[in-house]
Amino acid sequence: MVRTFVAIDLPEDIRERARESQEVLRRSSGRLALVDPANLHLTVKFLGEIDPVRVDPVVEALRAVRADPFSLTVGHAVCNPPRRPRVIWCDVADGGESAALARQVDDLLAPLGFSRETRPFRPHVTLARVKEFHPSQCREAERMPREPLGTCRVASIKLKKSTLTPRGPIYDDLAEVAL
Repeated sequence: MVRTFVAIDLPEDIRERARESQEVLRRSSGRLALVDPANLHLTVKFLGEIDPVRVDPVVEALRAVRADPFSLTVGHAVCNPPRRPRVIWCDVADGGESAALARQVDDLLAPLGFSRETRPFRPHVTLARVKEFHPSQCREAERMPREPLGTCRVASIKLKKSTLTPRGPIYDDLAEVAL
């Protein structure tokens, strides 16, 4: 089985600014699992564990995506939910383009047996997962500069493989589809 998801990769300059935010979060009490900055992305759809023979049909379905390239802005770090967070993430603003892309991916993969998303799509980039909550985690996030981490142009989506290891996931690109 192959653990897979569809994602939008982020450029190095945004990942570097995210790394700076993570260094601020590192000072908080409690326990956080920081996402390796090299792995930062926006998940369009999580597919889960799939049989390797299904990878090619998924790629072919994704090649049918019809969307123009668009710009997205990665905002500053926030706790989600604010009172007892499970993650610390950055909201993404893109005029609804990534949500439209996620709906299209949902529509294209549903005939292959992938369940449609039932929750509204909320684009975000996860910086850390909260393993043990402490209020200082949100206080540190609130102290960070409020300007966005950056803006980038999205010209493709990727089907990614995720291999879970004790040191965190390792992501490999299985396919890239241009918009």
